[in-house]
Amino acid sequence: EDLAAEQKARLTYDNILRFCDDPDVKDPIRFLRQREVVHYQRFGEGLRITTDHLDSKNF
Repeated sequence: EDLAAEQKARLTYDNILRFCDDPDVKDPIRFLRQREVVHYQRFGEGLRITTDHLDSKNF
């Protein structure tokens, strides 16, 4: 669920960037988009580590 939320936010930021021409708006949106990418990667790593350390039958 968290991974899906991160992806949805990233897509929203991508859409905003496509339609926006103002650099004062684009710069913070780019930052937020990159932050979502990092969050997505960290959630994925956490999930992988958890499944590696626990019995996969529990999932």
